[in-house]
Amino acid sequence: MKTKLLLSVGAVLGALTAPAHAETEITWWHGMGGALGETVNKIAADFNESQDEYKITPVFKGTYEETLTAAIAAFRAGEQPNIVQVFDAGAATVIGAKGAVVPVEDLLNQNGVEFNIEDYIAGVRYFYADSDGKMIGMPFNSSTPILYYNVEAMEKAGVTPPKTWEEFETVTAPALKEAGYTPLTQSHMPWIFTENFFSRHNLPFATENNGYDSVNVSINADAPELKAHFESFKNWIDNDLAAFYGAAWDDNAKPFEAGEVAMWLGSSGSFGGLVQKADFDFSATYLPYWEKVTKEPTQTFIGGAALFAMSGHSDEENKAAAEFFRYLTSPEVQYMWHRETGYVPITEAAYELAKKDGHYEKFPAAEIGIQQLQLPAGDNTKGYRMGFYVQIRDVMNREYTRYLNGETSLDDAFATIKKEADALLERFAQTQGGQG
Repeated sequence: MKTKLLLSVGAVLGALTAPAHAETEITWWHGMGGALGETVNKIAADFNESQDEYKITPVFKGTYEETLTAAIAAFRAGEQPNIVQVFDAGAATVIGAKGAVVPVEDLLNQNGVEFNIEDYIAGVRYFYADSDGKMIGMPFNSSTPILYYNVEAMEKAGVTPPKTWEEFETVTAPALKEAGYTPLTQSHMPWIFTENFFSRHNLPFATENNGYDSVNVSINADAPELKAHFESFKNWIDNDLAAFYGAAWDDNAKPFEAGEVAMWLGSSGSFGGLVQKADFDFSATYLPYWEKVTKEPTQTFIGGAALFAMSGHSDEENKAAAEFFRYLTSPEVQYMWHRETGYVPITEAAYELAKKDGHYEKFPAAEIGIQQLQLPAGDNTKGYRMGFYVQIRDVMNREYTRYLNGETSLDDAFATIKKEADALLERFAQTQGGQG
């Protein structure tokens, strides 16, 4: 009897101390270090504290490239994370990996999370979608290229930021040079001066609907409008109207942060860092366009990265991933992410919350990227979908640098980019069962 009584008491105490149910745990691999990584960790911790059914664990896996490589290797070994962050240039690779991901739109709909692609701001909606407009990856750290400028430099030179490249080379740049400034630098020639050059002018970047409709695609890397733009850029550099300090991002950002350069083409996501680094008043405006190419400039599209739900997990874990996406896309969380990092809020509701809170009255430059993403769209403004694009960007950076440094001619540089890029695209098509 005594033994039975002790067992009964033990059972009651066990029932009182045991959790009602076990949390469903999921993992999130990402490539955000430093302050951005701390914000990622805060989002995860806040989600875990907001409810007691699910727990997400963020894991820093290195650079964007290292994160993608690790995720693909893990998928092949059957050890993939639930969610992985994939950057813009790697999107085609992960989407093209057969059965590797569950389209986020399907994941949400299957788990009772309301989804409407129109809730997302223009310029964000379709970059990570398929050719039918179904969202495959959830936009996360989304940004777009904009023109930052030193307010004091503009006032000293007696000019305003240029709307067109014609205005830049005939009015703005000469005045800034005369005032003692290097007029312009830019970071990331493939993203700003190539991919978004096509979008800003509504020009086709590649065949097959910019790669969305087929893997059998050819790139328009030698488009005459693009070649003319780079020819002008080199002329500006040669005449001290612009500068090129190297292909690395910070090579061209730091001279602006130091107050030596008057205007810098960077990312809308750079806003938070500039607030910390620049000891002068700065603001921002839209990416200039060539009036000789178009009288009706269109929107840019996003860079950055998206979150993809990897396949091969239980229904419970997929449900947890869907609930995390619900939390992540809530207006309050998106506004916090936008406010802390400078990346755009991906939903209209979050954008409205930021406006209501007076965020842009305090920081007008923080709104420019969002406004630019909401400019009129065109047939060629949603982005691109090309495989082995990380390698294609490397080819662009190599040849652009050689041309700007006088090591090759304009025609040879662009012919090389076209030839090597198309060869990479053909190889990718073969891996996907296409004909190249």
